[in-house]
Amino acid sequence: MRVTRTLRAGTGVALTGALLLAAGGTAQADQVRSKQWPLEAFGAKDIWKQATGKGVTVALIETGVRTSHQDLTGQFVPGKDFTQGVDGSEVLKPGQDIRDHGTAMAGIIAGHGHGAGGAQGVKGLAPGAKIMPLTAYKNESSATRYAADHGADIINMSYGVTRDADTCESIRYALDKGVIVVAGVGNDGAAKKNYPAACPGVIGVGAVDEYGEVWTRSNYNDTVDLLAPGVDMSLAQGKSDSAYTTNDGTSSATAYVSAAVALLREKFPDLTPGQIANRLVKTAGLAKPEKAKNLKLPDAHYGYGFIQPAAALTRDIPAGPAQGPLDMPQGKAAQPAAGAGQGQEAASATDSKSKWMVIGGAALALVVVAGVIVAVVVSRRRGRSQAWS
Repeated sequence: MRVTRTLRAGTGVALTGALLLAAGGTAQADQVRSKQWPLEAFGAKDIWKQATGKGVTVALIETGVRTSHQDLTGQFVPGKDFTQGVDGSEVLKPGQDIRDHGTAMAGIIAGHGHGAGGAQGVKGLAPGAKIMPLTAYKNESSATRYAADHGADIINMSYGVTRDADTCESIRYALDKGVIVVAGVGNDGAAKKNYPAACPGVIGVGAVDEYGEVWTRSNYNDTVDLLAPGVDMSLAQGKSDSAYTTNDGTSSATAYVSAAVALLREKFPDLTPGQIANRLVKTAGLAKPEKAKNLKLPDAHYGYGFIQPAAALTRDIPAGPAQGPLDMPQGKAAQPAAGAGQGQEAASATDSKSKWMVIGGAALALVVVAGVIVAVVVSRRRGRSQAWS
C-alpha cells in the first residue's frame, strides 16, 4: 500500500493527513495516468463537478508546443510565433525537442488524455480550458501584450529571463486588462530572484512534492506566493504525438497553479487577478511538520502554502480588495519603448558601454557603435531565456 500526502480539501475542511491508495486503485488507467499523483491528491474528479476551466483561455508563452499530441488535440485557440527566426534550439541537449517543455505545460493545464473515456495519458487539472500557444523565445514581453489583447484570461510563464525594459511593464499591461499572470520562481535552490516571477502582480510559484515538502531546488525568497506539485511529474512530450517523460521543476508547479486559476476564473468570472489569488492564498495548506513550526506567512520557502483547488472553489471567502495579497504595480502600464521586449537591456546599459566610441570620426564611429550594439544584443540573447524544467 502506497502512502501519499494529500493536497486535497473538502468543503471548509483541509485534509493534510495521509491518503492511502490501494495498489490496484488506478488499474483502469495506464502507467502515465497512474503516475499523475496531483490529480488524486487534489481530488480532481470531485473538482470537475464544480469547474473544468470551460470558457477560459490560458496563454502559454513557450519555445513551442506540439498541438497534435494525442492528449492535446482540439485544446488550442489560435496563437502566434514571436521568435523571428531565433527559436532557442541551440541550447537543447541531445534528444530534446524544442516543443518538449511547452507540450508538458499544456498537458498539465488542459490535457484530455486519450483512449476510452480519456483514461490514458496525461489529463490536465483544467481539461475544459483552452491553450493559446505563443512561441516567444527572447521576445516574451511582446507575447505578453499580445495575450492581453487577444482574449487570454491567464498567462502561464514557466521560464526565467534577463529583465529588459518591458518585462514588468508588459505584465502590468496584462494586469490592467484583468489577466492573471503566473510564473515559476526558478530551479536554482537558492535565494536568487528571477524574472518574470519578481515582477509586481505576478503569482510566484515554487514546487512541492507529494508529502507537502518543498522541492530542494525550488528557489526561496519573497517572490514565492504559493506552492504546487512539481516533483516526479508525469508529462507529455513534444518529440512525438505519443511521447511522455517524468521530470521535476517549478515549471510544472506553475502550470498547476495556472490550471487552478482557470477553474476559479470559470466559477468566479468577476473577480480581479488579486481576488483570484486571494482565494488560493486563503485556502493554501501546509504539511504537519511545517504547521508545527508556526511559520510566519508568507514564508520565503513556503509562501502561503500549497494550493488546494477544491477548497478554493467551494469555501465561502469574501472577495476582499481588488489587489488581494499581491504586491500590485502602481499606475497604468507604459507603452513599450522602441526595441523593448526584444531581449535587450535598458538603453542606459547599452549607452554606457558604447559612449566612448562617439568621439571618433562621425562615419567610422557610427559603424563601430552599430557593430558593438549588435554584438552585445546577440551575446545577451543567447543566454537570456531559460525554461524551468
